[in-house]
Amino acid sequence: MSRDKTDHHLHPGEARSSPYPVSRLAPAFDSGDLAAEVAKAEAMLSARTGAKLRVIADQIRLLQEEARKVLADAQEEQTLTRAACAFKRIPGKTYHLYQRAEGQTFFSMLSPAEWGGASPHLFLGSYRLEVDYSWTPAEQSDRSDETGALVDQLLRIGGLRAGGTV
Repeated sequence: MSRDKTDHHLHPGEARSSPYPVSRLAPAFDSGDLAAEVAKAEAMLSARTGAKLRVIADQIRLLQEEARKVLADAQEEQTLTRAACAFKRIPGKTYHLYQRAEGQTFFSMLSPAEWGGASPHLFLGSYRLEVDYSWTPAEQSDRSDETGALVDQLLRIGGLRAGGTV
């Protein structure tokens, strides 16, 4: 049987790999339908990608805010650490920060009440020196450590801490 000139347009492989229907029983499709499916898939991909990028952008913003807070806290800690002090600082003790008229800050062991009600310097606040040499404002030093209590509770629930000891 001889082939005519249009035979070169026929799919040379098996019918199941043909890019077009080769049987009357094959489902009909329109190239417009195919283009619509591709456009829909691309739109969904774009939406998913955009949503993921928004989550990442929110995380970046939160991390930037946390970084600013850490830097501000470090600057405050540095200011407290550099305040003049005429005695040895002992972790666990509370010290009182004052400012002289010329602007120099210094720590004192005397609270404003111990000055007899009239402190000769501007009182800036009281701070407890922690074991890691960080400073905790005195008004916060009396608060219980909620995180530590939660960790202890979780350890007890998990059976790792019986009766408060490890």
